[in-house]
Amino acid sequence: MRTICIIPARGGSKGLPGKNIRPLAGHPLIAWPITAARNCKLIDAVILSTDSPLIAEIGVKYGAEVPFLRPENVSTDTATTEETLSYTLKRFESETKQYFDTAVFLTATDFFRKTEWITAAVDALRVDNTLESAFVASSTHKNFWQKSPEDKPERLKEWMKVYSNRQVRRPSYREDTGLACASRASLWREGRRMGDVVKLIEVDSALTALDIHTEFDFFLVEQAYNWFASHSPLILPDLPSPL
Repeated sequence: MRTICIIPARGGSKGLPGKNIRPLAGHPLIAWPITAARNCKLIDAVILSTDSPLIAEIGVKYGAEVPFLRPENVSTDTATTEETLSYTLKRFESETKQYFDTAVFLTATDFFRKTEWITAAVDALRVDNTLESAFVASSTHKNFWQKSPEDKPERLKEWMKVYSNRQVRRPSYREDTGLACASRASLWREGRRMGDVVKLIEVDSALTALDIHTEFDFFLVEQAYNWFASHSPLILPDLPSPL
């Protein structure tokens, strides 16, 4: 099975301008997912999908391939992740005459990632050919509500009416696909990020909730990084190194 990793990194950002190349712990933000992907022995190609020549230049410096710049129509505020992944995969396969069985999605804004999570996601698809996707999922014991079409609050699940100790109650899981998501490449070609038959790469860490989209988000991640660098460095993601 050949595996490609695609990391989207658009040049424009209204919430935090220039976030994808903003330095964190001495390296641009985009360098961190590139490093995690390159350190995964199951990945054959690491592609940075961007519309920015500057982001492309930095991505290549840290070991990603940038075979082309993404066109404007796939780089707008309203362009979906699925459109970006599908476009990049199909164009790269067409231009290089390569074919991939598995496709991995990572983001720069989900920071606290371990390479072992990527490996576990890809390996799950290799071991079980019935699976369509495997992705990081963070467990929580919180209750969730939604509003009906009539604006009435209602519990997301009936069993959430029963309150009990955290240790014995049934957990829920939040999708954290930006940290690591592996899918059959055929799904991406169809414009789908994930399938319906999945495996959860279960993670129980408050750090997975930190996703950088604003100045305050960046502050939180930076402070968390500095704290763990002093108190528990093994929790931190792999340190980038330019080529």
